[in-house]
Amino acid sequence: MAAAAEPFFARHKLPVGIQLYTVGPDLAKDLDGTLGALAKMGYRSVELAGLAGRTPKEMRAALDRAGLVCTSAHVQARGKDNSFEGDLGQLADGLAIIGVKTAVMPSPYVPDRAVKAAAGASGADYFAKAIGGLTADDWKFNADYLNTKAKALKASGIKVGYHNHNLEFAPMAGTTPMEILLKNTDPALVTFEADVGWIAAAGVDPLAFIKAHKGRFTMMHVKDLKGDSAPNHALKMDPTEIGSGKLDWKQLLAGGYAEGVRGFYVEQEPPFARPRLEAAKISYDYLASVKA
Repeated sequence: MAAAAEPFFARHKLPVGIQLYTVGPDLAKDLDGTLGALAKMGYRSVELAGLAGRTPKEMRAALDRAGLVCTSAHVQARGKDNSFEGDLGQLADGLAIIGVKTAVMPSPYVPDRAVKAAAGASGADYFAKAIGGLTADDWKFNADYLNTKAKALKASGIKVGYHNHNLEFAPMAGTTPMEILLKNTDPALVTFEADVGWIAAAGVDPLAFIKAHKGRFTMMHVKDLKGDSAPNHALKMDPTEIGSGKLDWKQLLAGGYAEGVRGFYVEQEPPFARPRLEAAKISYDYLASVKA
């Protein structure tokens, strides 16, 4: 009974993590100061979204100075350096220096055809238009791509994962891109990171979806959205700090854990109503105290 009375993260001896995309501009201006501020709040684990212009050794040193660990990193599908398309040996070596165990593809491989079709758009509109141009065959290609990269990185001790937005839940030929990825990736090789905010933004029940694919989701982006957010498949949401929105975190945390989720990372999308670090603290304070 005493254990059950403890907050969720303390009871399960899990760190409250944060995806560093949340504080990207702060990180770019002051790496040590931002990491130190996150650690002072209570965060103990981070997930990378790039190296902020540093080398793996420099990033590891900065994390060590702040007392933070990093076992997960977002790795782009395409690009010359530090991507799945580049030198996988070099990628694995860099991730190992930092301590990363899971390389997560944060969005799909977009073929040149779709990139050209989105020309002229910018920001989120470009992203939505490019990914919106993918066909079922393109998504099957992405599943094969994940399998291939996962096989290649397995020998280095790196697991490969995929992170969703709401675009993957758009209807497509009697299914959805997300279902295509789940169906065509090898569960022994490829894991998934459930961005529950984006799943909810698509009008889908995040916990029900995780339960429907038992064992496939081992990580979660802890992301909240306002109650009046309209369901869509166009990369749109009304974000807010964790505990301030419409998602039921007691159910999501406990339910996700029961289904195998062990990595929990706060991530908040712009626009921000307050400074990003202040928002990160609000989310941490809520999660550190919530009982689930």
